[in-house]
Amino acid sequence: MSYDDFPWFKDAPIGKILNVEEPTPGHFYWPDLDVDLGIESIEHPDRFPLRAKNGKTSP
Repeated sequence: MSYDDFPWFKDAPIGKILNVEEPTPGHFYWPDLDVDLGIESIEHPDRFPLRAKNGKTSP
């Protein structure tokens, strides 16, 4: 996972990155970062361009 494709993790402390949940199969949520990603967007980030929403970048 590159920071270009997933910028939310770039400046995050490792503890916040390691705190990840899988609320449903193939869907991951980082509660400390308020980031949720599906496995499809992780495996194929080119299919999911980043979009700005409420001043934050989101998939």
